[in-house]
Amino acid sequence: MKEFVGGVLLVCACAGLVFAQTQTPPATSSSVSQAVQKLEHDWTDAMIAANVDQLGQILADDWVAIGPDGASETKATYLADVKSGTLKVETFDFGPMDVKVLGNVAVVQGSDTEKSSYQGKDTSGKWAWMDVFVKRDGKWVAVRSQNAKVQ
Repeated sequence: MKEFVGGVLLVCACAGLVFAQTQTPPATSSSVSQAVQKLEHDWTDAMIAANVDQLGQILADDWVAIGPDGASETKATYLADVKSGTLKVETFDFGPMDVKVLGNVAVVQGSDTEKSSYQGKDTSGKWAWMDVFVKRDGKWVAVRSQNAKVQ
């Protein structure tokens, strides 16, 4: 009986080792935070350059934003506004940025001071915003955003 129990324990131990070796180690919160913060900077650089191709890679196809007036904007309308020049960002200085990682979701709260315009109106000033990123097919993409003008 002891041999049987010992054999079962040995098989379980070996199976556990094999299972542990096949698991991909999870990314650390720190590495995810850095990756998502880089995406935020890439997003801003792409906006200033009006690079809709790069913006299209950062935003998920189902991305939706809520603007300061409460109106929703889809990826398609946002990219069209950037491409047409309806939305322009000339300068963008990041304020504090905080990232909360929840598994395959990262929530970013931040602020900035920018020189910008929308539909010909000056929108420059200090802004507070939140972006939600999800890891899909091994890549972080933005799925939701919200912003509000502070000053």
